[in-house]
Amino acid sequence: MVLPIYVYGSQVLKKIATEISKDYSDLDILINNMFDTMHYSEGVGLAAPQVGKSIRLFVIDAAPMSEDEPTLKDFKKVFINAKIIEEKGVEWFYNEGCLSVPNIREDIKRKPDVHITYYDENFNFYDEWFNGIKARIIQHEYDHLEATLLVDRLSQIRKRILKRKLSDISCGNVDVKYKIIYPNK
Repeated sequence: MVLPIYVYGSQVLKKIATEISKDYSDLDILINNMFDTMHYSEGVGLAAPQVGKSIRLFVIDAAPMSEDEPTLKDFKKVFINAKIIEEKGVEWFYNEGCLSVPNIREDIKRKPDVHITYYDENFNFYDEWFNGIKARIIQHEYDHLEATLLVDRLSQIRKRILKRKLSDISCGNVDVKYKIIYPNK
């Protein structure tokens, strides 16, 4: 089932998400619905706060990016109770978008390597390093668990330039094909 996505200005996006246990009610259904929502919305990642759940869960399926980056073809994962342990390397810019900030794409600076611990959908524990685009997707979705949106990573000047667009998003003056929950509509 495709869920509505909460957009810029929604309170759930400004709360640090809480950990869950393996007996979280209907977790498998939520995960499937998040994948459905992400695919329908043409995203490559989706965090639970974006669908109104302030829990430490995000899903990734980077296959749509595999034409440009073949290593992403099978990069489909569930991250539960993720914790970034370390980020390292020389920061680099990459143009990012976000389903919760529709129709805005910005160059965001991030480190290329990330060390993360997490549980999968079966609550198997992982302690892994990811790099490049994989790391970037993880960092972007992880930001949602920490109440950070991509616009929070922009300079004050850039935020002022985008102020009108952000106001339009929060008021529902944006055209997208997916369902949205607007905070000010």
